[in-house]
Amino acid sequence: MKKFTIAAASFVTLALPAVAFAATSLTTLILETQRILGMLIPLAITAALLAFFWGLIKYVWSGGGEKHEEGRKIMIAGIVALFIMVSVWGIIRAIQVTLSVDNNTGTIQVPRVPGY
Repeated sequence: MKKFTIAAASFVTLALPAVAFAATSLTTLILETQRILGMLIPLAITAALLAFFWGLIKYVWSGGGEKHEEGRKIMIAGIVALFIMVSVWGIIRAIQVTLSVDNNTGTIQVPRVPGY
């Protein structure tokens, strides 16, 4: 946990000037964050998929015993990670469609009652 905290603090420290100069408005900041996350999400999904296959390889080649159980745990962790990431991605997309948020421009269309 300590290593993660140090890595996160380092990333924020290095990224803060770029965000400060680029963020002339809240919309710019949100769009920039969306662009960065748009690049990181497929990498995280790929990492979870690779973890699953690594667990599968360990499971099949172990021949039983301790490595067999370790491979099973890695496969389960990979599947759970994939499920959570894809579910969150789907929930966010459903909210975007419901609220009529345009991904390209960051604009929101206010729902209106026809005739008013």
